[in-house]
Amino acid sequence: MKQYLSLLLCGVGLAASAQQAPTLTVEKIMQDTRWIGTSPDRVFWGTDSKTIYFNWNPEQALADSLYATPYNQAAPVKTAPMDRARLMAIRRGRYNQPRTAIAYNLNGDIYLLNLKTGRDTRITHTTEYENDPVFSFNDQSVVYTSGDNLFAWDMADGGTRQLTDFTKGEKPETKKLNHQEQWLHAQQQTLFDIIKDKQEKADAAKAFQQSVKHDTLRTLYTGDREVEETRISPDGRYVMYQLRKPATGAQSTKVPSFVSASGFTTDIPSRTKVGDPQSSYASFIYDRVKDTVYPVITKDLPGIHDLPDFAKDYSHYDTVPRGVIVHGPYWSPGGTYALADIFSQDFKDRWLAIVDMNTGAVKNIDRQRDEAWVAGPGIDDPEEYGDASLGWLDDHTCWYMSQASGYAHVYKTDVTSGQQTALTKGNFEVQEATLSHDKKFFYLLTNAVHPGEKQWYRMPATGGEPQRITTMTGAHEVSISPDEKWIAYRYSYTNKPWELYVQENVPGSKPRQLTFKAQSDAFKAYPWRDVPVITFTARDGATVYARLYKPDAAKKNGAAVIFVHGAGYLQNAHKWWSLYFREYMFNNLLTDLGYTVMDVDYRGSAGYGSKWRTGIYRYMGGKDLDDEIDAVHYLEQEQGIDKNRVGMYGGSYGGFMTLMAMFTKPGEIAAGAALRSVTDWAHYNHPYTASILNEPYTDSIAYRRSSPIYHAAGLKGHLLMCHGMVDTNVHFEDIVRLSQRLIELHKDNWELAVYPVEDHGFTTPSSWTDEYKRILKLFDTYLK
Repeated sequence: MKQYLSLLLCGVGLAASAQQAPTLTVEKIMQDTRWIGTSPDRVFWGTDSKTIYFNWNPEQALADSLYATPYNQAAPVKTAPMDRARLMAIRRGRYNQPRTAIAYNLNGDIYLLNLKTGRDTRITHTTEYENDPVFSFNDQSVVYTSGDNLFAWDMADGGTRQLTDFTKGEKPETKKLNHQEQWLHAQQQTLFDIIKDKQEKADAAKAFQQSVKHDTLRTLYTGDREVEETRISPDGRYVMYQLRKPATGAQSTKVPSFVSASGFTTDIPSRTKVGDPQSSYASFIYDRVKDTVYPVITKDLPGIHDLPDFAKDYSHYDTVPRGVIVHGPYWSPGGTYALADIFSQDFKDRWLAIVDMNTGAVKNIDRQRDEAWVAGPGIDDPEEYGDASLGWLDDHTCWYMSQASGYAHVYKTDVTSGQQTALTKGNFEVQEATLSHDKKFFYLLTNAVHPGEKQWYRMPATGGEPQRITTMTGAHEVSISPDEKWIAYRYSYTNKPWELYVQENVPGSKPRQLTFKAQSDAFKAYPWRDVPVITFTARDGATVYARLYKPDAAKKNGAAVIFVHGAGYLQNAHKWWSLYFREYMFNNLLTDLGYTVMDVDYRGSAGYGSKWRTGIYRYMGGKDLDDEIDAVHYLEQEQGIDKNRVGMYGGSYGGFMTLMAMFTKPGEIAAGAALRSVTDWAHYNHPYTASILNEPYTDSIAYRRSSPIYHAAGLKGHLLMCHGMVDTNVHFEDIVRLSQRLIELHKDNWELAVYPVEDHGFTTPSSWTDEYKRILKLFDTYLK
């Protein structure tokens, strides 16, 4: 009996052991990502408002394919290859005013789709590349670009006419005769009958030509500038265009690739560095009726000559006029007003202004000034990020996004009276804003519930309390059907990758899940942690959000690791599936091994308003790093962590932060892994760096205190650096220069791992595996 009981208990023990979660390993986490499952991506609706399209890979193929599913059933079907290009092209097309037709570009030709009949008309069939079709001439023509010029296809008679004639170079000057030349000309006609006869015939031919009515097209000379962003008015009368003068003297970098198919080292052309000469811009209006051209006049915009506040730190700051970039115009429904979206090239101002199409004068409607840089949801410069969120409520009321309150919100302004009204308010951010076709509602994606959630709302266009439509905790990436009756969205939660859902676009409706492949059986076998988002108080009193991974009490080893997300302006202490999913899985592995892990949304992260976003202005590695060190102190004081056993790791901006921590905060970090790190901001790109640190030659103070290479002498603890050798974003040169600096400083507590075939974002599982095995070994060696 005792023997039987012993065997029975042994069997129970074996069964329990068999049900235990599988052990995580670096090899398992960093294998080809298809092991996790497949999530839908790039969701959009068909023109029928009944079919949902999305990229997906349930067959575990080498790449995603385009799938389709009717909104009222959950049976996605792969689209035919020959249909995919057309579907994607129609998605990017432009509607006419009554939304009965779409003009689109497919393979360099222009098409017109009649939504009532389904008929597709091919407008062009040429070897030239035609693009950017729009409706104009009161919806009677499709206007498109070929080369630099605009052409109009008449929907009634099928005829095509050229609207602009841009020509490189200067306008030839007609030579004027001086007094001597005029006298000699007259003498020749007096003396010689044949010269007199030829002149009379030429004058008669000219008079006849002038008497015959025919179309003429003004030549628009661009000099040494290039044509950009050409837009035509709804009635076809005005063409507003922008000319860009490329910078001269800007030197582009080259990234050598050592492991190539040819067996020879090749150079990859890359980018310029921050502070290199920038292109200049000028905008013009072409009045086709009056056949005149005149500039858009921006010199009188309020504050356009203002110096930045940091100029007071320098006696040599140049007071040159600030350049601007004009985007638009965006026309009011009746075509009465043209709204321009104007950004200063020093990143500190944005103006919304009405352009007088008859004179080129601009009338300021709203000025957004930030002594750091103007940005935020729906506000970023369209040159870099696409059209901003703005439009018209009626023929005299425009709407737009602004961070005037400190958070991104929706505003409206009556352009006749100048009266401005905030339509949304509160200490939260409107992530997206879309005006309904009938202009009765705004559809909003906001984090009003919690900074770590994204929920969908409907709000009257006049303002008022938004009504929540989505309800699940996490994030929703929403696509509205053309008839606006339905929404399809990707949804995810902290430990659940993205799946596709559909529901009616009204409050109180219920979601229905359409895909079920985001988690494979192998992935679901492990109980991924539902990591809580906690808060702690920074040294300056600010509330900081963070994810906190806590090991079981029996496994807790007293050591901690700080993970620092990259990208700077990005959010990771949230309740949806992380962009840093590999790091999320690695943090689960670390927690299984007894480490306490913390993932902080430090100063500069997205989702918390403009003050948080600009907290790193002129000092990267300042308040943002203070937040990370305050997190270390929180772990020591609140979670019982040994202050001598704290590690840190991160990539890109996270790698930069790890370097700054180990160079400037001695003793706080015992071991750090800095991956693909910026080591000297003077060697990074212009758009990102100049907005935060200005330029190296105008604000050297900001660059010196923000660049790790200047602080390398302070290295304490054990440092691992990893970098791809074909990184076209943060160049391998960055880590090489820092390595030389460490050698000259006689530091011996660091090592460098290089990856010969990797760019900024690694793509090869073996590289990911090697890198993270080294990180784990670093922590196990110096923290355990």
